[in-house]
Amino acid sequence: MFLPISPSQSRTPRPAIHFFPTLRRLLLTAFVWLFAALNLSTASAARTVTDDLNRTVSLTDDVRRVIIADIYPLASLVAMLVDSRSIVGMHPVSMAAARAGLLGKVRPEVLKADTSFMQGSEANIESIMTLAPDVVFVNASNKVLVKRLEAAGIPAVAVSATRGDYDVFATFSGWVQILHQVFGDAVDARAIEAEAGRIRALTAERTRGIKDADKRRVLFLVQYDARRMVTSGRRFFGQFWCEAAGCINVASGINAENAGAVINIEQVYAWNPDAVLITNFTKAVPADLESGALHDWSSVRAVQQKAVYKMPLGLYRSFTPSADSPLTLLWIAKTLYPSRFTDIDMTRETQDYYRSLFGVTLSQDEAAALFPTARNPH
Repeated sequence: MFLPISPSQSRTPRPAIHFFPTLRRLLLTAFVWLFAALNLSTASAARTVTDDLNRTVSLTDDVRRVIIADIYPLASLVAMLVDSRSIVGMHPVSMAAARAGLLGKVRPEVLKADTSFMQGSEANIESIMTLAPDVVFVNASNKVLVKRLEAAGIPAVAVSATRGDYDVFATFSGWVQILHQVFGDAVDARAIEAEAGRIRALTAERTRGIKDADKRRVLFLVQYDARRMVTSGRRFFGQFWCEAAGCINVASGINAENAGAVINIEQVYAWNPDAVLITNFTKAVPADLESGALHDWSSVRAVQQKAVYKMPLGLYRSFTPSADSPLTLLWIAKTLYPSRFTDIDMTRETQDYYRSLFGVTLSQDEAAALFPTARNPH
């Protein structure tokens, strides 16, 4: 940032005015690097972690300062399983979800985390070093950033967001195991895996035996506005949710990966889905489809049967893996097949899940708002 120069200064150049700020910046940078190097050299690297790039990372046995870089949903799980005050930095995308959803309410300390160190997939290494992290969690797909952190001597643990080709539960399980390696017994991996396994088994049992002709045909709207309509093809999280909940992804024939499955309303007419699930990566809501605000959906079966649902925004955006993933699966299955889950009370399930795994007590209203019972004539 340049400081304004007065007319008298402009007439008589004084190099020292420009030199000293530059010198101060250089000295500050050198100090930051030296401080980090001393920290790393004196830390007791008593713990080793094998990350999702099969790297062995040495960490201090007492991890107290954590940065979650570009693995956005992981912040929700870290904040719920360890002291949330330890999160000194998180990506702006993670922070936006924390402010809009439940995370900032149940773990308000995370709202104090620094977000200025990163924009998109680009990180400012010097800014990260000033935060003096004991560990930085990085998206395993961002190998450039992993190498930059390695070169700076910063402990970086690479974490995948797409284990098993977008298998949400495999990814969730992988996160739990890595966090157990990093934080030790503070993360009760066995209890978390047991609860996730219980919900997965319950869902599988209740949806087993549904004939293909009777399976609900689902369209995911990942992004939807006047300019763009994006769904989930075979290689995105929507495929997992459909297979795990016993339904059919109408866009499974699309091979475009991640958010590359761009479609149009004519394609929707051809598929004529039974249900539409709208993610939290778009501002669109069911009323936009029912009113025809952007396109005419009146001939689509899902709209005619009022089977258009907004996916919950809990601890993170529930379409992706997050701390809420087991509950998300149960909510999708109950929403699409309510007659098979009549004895399942989502409010009570949500309260029990948060209490047993996170030590958080949600009121009935809070739990009901998080995973609401959906209207559905089926």
